[in-house]
Amino acid sequence: MNNRQPPMVPVKVWTDFKHTEGMPKYESELASGMDVRANEKVCLQPKETKLIGTGIYVRIPDGFEIQVRPRSGLSLKTAFRIPNSPGTVDSDYVAKEICVIAENTHGSVEMNISIGERIGQLVLNEVPQIVWDVVMTKEDLGTSDRTGGFGSTGTK
Repeated sequence: MNNRQPPMVPVKVWTDFKHTEGMPKYESELASGMDVRANEKVCLQPKETKLIGTGIYVRIPDGFEIQVRPRSGLSLKTAFRIPNSPGTVDSDYVAKEICVIAENTHGSVEMNISIGERIGQLVLNEVPQIVWDVVMTKEDLGTSDRTGGFGSTGTK
């Protein structure tokens, strides 16, 4: 057993589940994401994108967000994708259903999503907000040894 305990943040939740699987939960002791399930049956045609409801309505504490992310095994083994990954649920998105934007990337095969099927992960993150500190010149930002971006450090 692991002696580490991640911080716990209470999030108010109301559910309207049509499945019997219960609340999303962490599938391992120190997992960062909890699996979320489809609350409706959905057929995704090839190259189609749809919203899939989860039956979860939340009040996220101010200063936090919930990110909706793909499940790696589902992305590896199927054509199911979450195209806006990570999706952001802001703390002022109150009492509205968390949905997953789902895409079938296959060119010719439809995908059927069952009620209760695990379709993504929910990750809680603390979100500091930017306060711009405007400087007078570009030189006031300082310098760096980096000579570029967008792949400038190589692939190996």
